[in-house]
Amino acid sequence: MKLWSIQGNSQRLDGGAMFGNAPRALWTRWAQPDERNRIPLATRALLASPIAGRTVLFETGVGAFFDPAMRDRYGVVEDRHVLLDSLAEAGFSHEDIDVVVLSHLHFDHAGGLLAAWREGAAPELLFPNALFLTSRPHWERATRPHARDRASFIPELPGLLEASGRLRFVDGDRSPLLGDAVRFRYSDGHTPGMMLAEILGPATVDGRPHGGVVFCADLVPGRAWMHGPISMGYDRNPELLVDEKEALLADALAREVHLFFTHDPEIALVRVARGENGRYAAVHETAALRARALGG
Repeated sequence: MKLWSIQGNSQRLDGGAMFGNAPRALWTRWAQPDERNRIPLATRALLASPIAGRTVLFETGVGAFFDPAMRDRYGVVEDRHVLLDSLAEAGFSHEDIDVVVLSHLHFDHAGGLLAAWREGAAPELLFPNALFLTSRPHWERATRPHARDRASFIPELPGLLEASGRLRFVDGDRSPLLGDAVRFRYSDGHTPGMMLAEILGPATVDGRPHGGVVFCADLVPGRAWMHGPISMGYDRNPELLVDEKEALLADALAREVHLFFTHDPEIALVRVARGENGRYAAVHETAALRARALGG
């Protein structure tokens, strides 16, 4: 199995919102804001092939579906569909993808499912040969969002996914589409039913898989959010999220699992370590994956 980090459109979002409970004097040590108080963010996908004989894309980034006014509002930098360009650089097209795994349906993680905005054109679903995987609890949230997070969803997307006939739900920690190669865990702190996929590593120690890669989604968006108490203003249940993050990081440390970051502007992949102060830290940082072997 080979892994690629696939860049999507980049964003600039308010640093105070992204670091929630951290004061500006603290978070500016980790991210430098612009004149509008916005920090740079990636929307990075993970491509893996083959998994159970399939080419699998974990998320799709924000894409280019916004009209120009909304693109400016949400700080989407490029007007072209960067994900499609990045797939092409890796030797793939969106037609080559067999499965798209969606941790959740917020627009900065699922907007890349849609074609780039064209004036007067209705939203169009890409990935014509792919099955779309998400969790049933999150689907309930996406189709009936709370007023506080309604703006995080794309209103047309659920209907397009249903109409495709290719929407599938993951129940439990496995999907028959991906077999035993991928294990799922769930997180409710950021949004209900967020699905975290772990590509299980080739090694086994005491009956437990070691050396895999977990797609952290918005539980740990990047290196700075490895700091235990830090949560985003977008998180629905920050205290729960902090507990879920502690459990993930402790498990990743114990089993030598790599973390894959979707929003870190510089780093795609890290290993977890503990510093002398007892805090979790990122080591073996990797900026990009280009046909990297799992466990390599």
